[in-house]
Amino acid sequence: MFIVYTTCANTEEAKKISKLLIDRKLAACVEFWEVGSMYTWKGEFKAVKETMLAIKTLENRLPLIEQLMEEHHSYSAPQIAAMEVKRINRPYKEWMTEVMG
Repeated sequence: MFIVYTTCANTEEAKKISKLLIDRKLAACVEFWEVGSMYTWKGEFKAVKETMLAIKTLENRLPLIEQLMEEHHSYSAPQIAAMEVKRINRPYKEWMTEVMG
């Protein structure tokens, strides 16, 4: 199992991307919540509210998730960071396998 982290400009975009991920069986579950972010973009300091996504997926779906993000994300350079989960309980893993086909 992998968890992919990214941020969206707002909750509406997060819901849209989450639905696409679920519908295309690229994720078993997507959690999202509002976060505050600070960064520099094109030489300008930014302090904004964004919506964080935690996408629960399988390793073989990672390239397709990245492709979907490139096609549907409003940011020109969204962070798409995948972290491997070394251990997961069997019932959850079985459920993931079932819903992702």
